[in-house]
Amino acid sequence: MIMLHVFLLFLHIVVSIALVIIILIQSGKGGGLAGTFGGSGVTGGVFGGRGAAPFLVKATAALAAVFMLTAISLNFVKPTQNSTSSVLERTMTGNKAIPSAPAVTDKMPAASSSPGTPATPSPSSSPAGSQSSGSGKK
Repeated sequence: MIMLHVFLLFLHIVVSIALVIIILIQSGKGGGLAGTFGGSGVTGGVFGGRGAAPFLVKATAALAAVFMLTAISLNFVKPTQNSTSSVLERTMTGNKAIPSAPAVTDKMPAASSSPGTPATPSPSSSPAGSQSSGSGKK
């Protein structure tokens, strides 16, 4: 049963990637990427003179049908679990210890002398005390 699930999951991923590529190749009003493969009306392209439009439409429909079938099949062949709880319930019961907020104190942290904050001058290096008196008379 697990091998079938792995195979269907692989097929589902491959089909989804191919579906995205096929949709992007189709030409819209602006031409899209289909001009590279002959979808813009150029004769003699990869898909012939009629362009890639009929092939791409059929390929998109077929890949969409296979995508839906693999999605439904994956739901039926999913591996069985012993518990009947949901993922949300298992996640919530695993996080019993909720971290608390840091304690709030009334004290301010000590000021640090970092380059961004100006330092307060000490009383001995004040500008009034560093002037020289008697440099010259007028």
